[in-house]
Amino acid sequence: MAPLEPWEKVLVDAEAFLPTDHGELTCIECHAGVNSSNKDEAHTGLVSSPSAQPEVYCAECHEKETAAYPNSLHNTQAGYWTVINTRSGGIPENHPALNKMFNNHCATCHTTCGECHVAQPGNVGGGLFSGHVFEKTPPMTRSCTACHGSRVGNEFLGKNEGFSGDVHFREARMNCVKCHEGADLHGTPDAEMAVNHRLSGPEDPKCVDCHAETVDGADGIEMHAQHGDTLSCQVCHSITYTSCDGCHVAISKTSGAPFFETEATYMTFYIGRNPIQSEDRPYEYVPVRHVPAAPTGYEFYGENLLPDFDALPTWVYAAPHNIQRFTPQNASCEACHNNPEIFLTADKVKPEELNANQTVIVNMIPAPVELYRAAMPQPANHADLLTNSCAACHAKGIRNSPPSPEDHAGYTDDGCSGCHKLP
Repeated sequence: MAPLEPWEKVLVDAEAFLPTDHGELTCIECHAGVNSSNKDEAHTGLVSSPSAQPEVYCAECHEKETAAYPNSLHNTQAGYWTVINTRSGGIPENHPALNKMFNNHCATCHTTCGECHVAQPGNVGGGLFSGHVFEKTPPMTRSCTACHGSRVGNEFLGKNEGFSGDVHFREARMNCVKCHEGADLHGTPDAEMAVNHRLSGPEDPKCVDCHAETVDGADGIEMHAQHGDTLSCQVCHSITYTSCDGCHVAISKTSGAPFFETEATYMTFYIGRNPIQSEDRPYEYVPVRHVPAAPTGYEFYGENLLPDFDALPTWVYAAPHNIQRFTPQNASCEACHNNPEIFLTADKVKPEELNANQTVIVNMIPAPVELYRAAMPQPANHADLLTNSCAACHAKGIRNSPPSPEDHAGYTDDGCSGCHKLP
């Protein structure tokens, strides 16, 4: 995104702006200051960002959105603190240092109403979109991907060299708000219903909201019928995406400005176990992305600020924005089954990160498809049994149950139903 000249950032296009609803307001109704032809006098008491106080300047006309926005992740940045508090163990004496770090390096991602609807976000340089015209639908590349660019934007728009953009953008020309609707972005007026992380609560948006015919293979595609709750849609329909290592934050000794450095950025596609498996996200396997979290990432602000670093994985649940109908892994069953290259196995994880990623590492690669097809189905009366209790009977053949074959010794209970389906 090309930088704007200073005059371009603040120039009001009277011809475009004045006929709009906001153009019916005088400048000082929102920006305060003094109604004067003298520049210095006019700017006395100027409020440069009125929407930073939405309850004062926006609520009269936008009551619903103003009531919801205080609980939005764009405002609270609660997702950052959910992770920081977990890795830091919530130790009170560490909070002053963590607060200082957060204010220097993370708080700039806080966004106001105006930074979506009338101007570029401040952390990418600011500047009016269209001469102060308020855009109901923000311009995607100057608003959404201006902040969410290095991963989401590059994937969605096809800016990663050699990899196509998301089919929803490339062929359907859809923008972000086609899936991420205003109500989701603005938050909820009910503070108790507010989420504390972008992956908290129900999966929204959800692929099957638009592609309902894929549920349980109703579209006739066998892979959909077999993998409904086993795989997230992105396992089969994403392509290679970026991962990062070792982000460290500090203050420049030369300029006094905060900065960050990452050790590496590289392309990956790995399928891992779902580290946040729940009723909302029941999938056993999901794509996983390495995040640049590091135990020493905040050491500029103090020692051992993340003593519980291993409480969260460094290979995390990913929903890449590079969806394709046809991908290398959905070309055939064998592209995944019995193919260790595509799974996050222990040998692909740094030794110092093995403990943190136990919930994600795939210990048993899905067997060849022929074994699944040859496996006898479970008796109908097994429907009420616990899926993690198979070995209780079958390891030794008690209660007249057929004993497990010798080559099943390494299998775990939670994988039995993958081959042995209920009728």
